[in-house]
Amino acid sequence: MAERKVAGKRHGALLLLLGLILLLGGCASGGGVSISDGGGWVTVQRGDTLGKIADQAGIPLLRLQRFNPGVDSRRLAIGQRLMLPSRQERAPGGGPYRYQVRRGDSLYSIARYFGADPQRVQAANTGIDPSRLAVGQLIQVPLGGDSSGSGGSRAASAPAASRSLPDPGPLPSSARQWQWPLANYAVERRFGRDAHGTLQPMMLTSPSPAVAKATAPGKVRFASGMRQLGQVVILHHADNMQSVYAFCDKLMVSEGDSVSSGAPLCDIGQESGSSRYHLLFDLRHGGKPVDPARVLR
Repeated sequence: MAERKVAGKRHGALLLLLGLILLLGGCASGGGVSISDGGGWVTVQRGDTLGKIADQAGIPLLRLQRFNPGVDSRRLAIGQRLMLPSRQERAPGGGPYRYQVRRGDSLYSIARYFGADPQRVQAANTGIDPSRLAVGQLIQVPLGGDSSGSGGSRAASAPAASRSLPDPGPLPSSARQWQWPLANYAVERRFGRDAHGTLQPMMLTSPSPAVAKATAPGKVRFASGMRQLGQVVILHHADNMQSVYAFCDKLMVSEGDSVSSGAPLCDIGQESGSSRYHLLFDLRHGGKPVDPARVLR
């Protein structure tokens, strides 16, 4: 699956690393906002609208909306992911969808995204082994489990169990009592799933200019700009822990730097047309998402 391109020259392994940190459900990163044969994803940035994203991706707005059921165009959230359909995919008004399998997909996760009944999805794809989905494979996704409502409303009302948080397993003893990356902050969005099941990183805000600081000692593995995320810093910590700081403005570290806990990493960026400043913050253990509330003091 694809995020938008990194601004500047960086090794492909770093693109994959950032994809593992920011994408959900085990998806890998790839090309840019333009559509590839395998489709992709785009992360909403400050000032984005569905129309702007559709125009940049070269996708008709209605097509983009149909592949993102339940997304309210008036309430796009910074850091929210939107699906970019490939040229082989179809979303007729009455269904069924023709969907191209992406890395990390399962029949259940596909059904959940579109608000469909997993049993109906499996029944519509006879001859396909659900445990052996292949990236790029085309499958049919019937709409919902009844004849009423829209895919978006069903997704929003899905039972809480279907949107449960991933379990990264036991955390290392070193991942305890880390400091928060900002001194004066509010939690605008907690780590968790949105209304249609997409896992979202934590978003912090500050009412005034602020500096993001390292939550724990580590080594800078990435410090550069990304088209959708502003300036980004990725730290590797002991015991295969990683932390990411996005929507920064001015960077204060470089790749390869070793930093101590509390070391300044970047000035955080100001939201367009607002007096607030944002920091997108995420934690991983071995590439698996971790709720920061489990680690930060």
